[in-house]
Amino acid sequence: MSQVEIDHLNKFYTVGEERITAVQDVSVRIEKGDFVSIVGHSGSGKTTLISLIGGLIHPTSGRVLFDGTDICTLHENRLCEYRNKKIGFMFQFASLLPVLTAKENVLLPGIFDGGTTPEGEKRAEAYLDIMGIGNKKNVYPAQLSGGQQRRVAIARALMNNPELILADEPTGDLDEETEAEVIEVFQRINNKLGLTFVIATHSAGLVRECNRHFRMKQGILTEEIFPNEQEKRFRLASSDYYSI
Repeated sequence: MSQVEIDHLNKFYTVGEERITAVQDVSVRIEKGDFVSIVGHSGSGKTTLISLIGGLIHPTSGRVLFDGTDICTLHENRLCEYRNKKIGFMFQFASLLPVLTAKENVLLPGIFDGGTTPEGEKRAEAYLDIMGIGNKKNVYPAQLSGGQQRRVAIARALMNNPELILADEPTGDLDEETEAEVIEVFQRINNKLGLTFVIATHSAGLVRECNRHFRMKQGILTEEIFPNEQEKRFRLASSDYYSI
């Protein structure tokens, strides 16, 4: 059984008399431990697809199965539980709360799940240590560099031990050096913890590290299959591959 199975998924929006297609008849299986990239022009449907997988929005039709359970049929309480316990969300901006310390920001998912515990605080500190910023646990976001803020956001996404990481342009606002640091962290998490990653990105460096590659265009998702490693390197080096 695939960890995530998307079955004929559609999402349409109606604006006045116009119907806008965001996701069109997408079917794909994602296995546990996959490191997946999705590229495509802005407006191609990448963010909508990630939001559907994460249960943030409901599809017009089709199914999203996680470990065999169709999340589209879950009542709101169970859907919230799915988002909180199964999914780690990462977005383009770290979105840390400025009035909270690094450690307090990491603890937020636990607060929404019934409050903090001594064990939760130890886990938050452990994740900050893993991210290499354990000495910054009592520092506020304004006192952190962009890369350090991103590491706090990654620790926060891991706080409730998710099984799937959904990332939407997670390195879009970072410089080249900081982006390389974040990519290295993603690789370490994927390799050591076996977490599945689905990442919408325009980052060439990030895409090159993924083991599966998809392109989205006008709501249609297509997997890019490369016949050999040389062809893969050539295609991923192409300037139009990452066009916005």
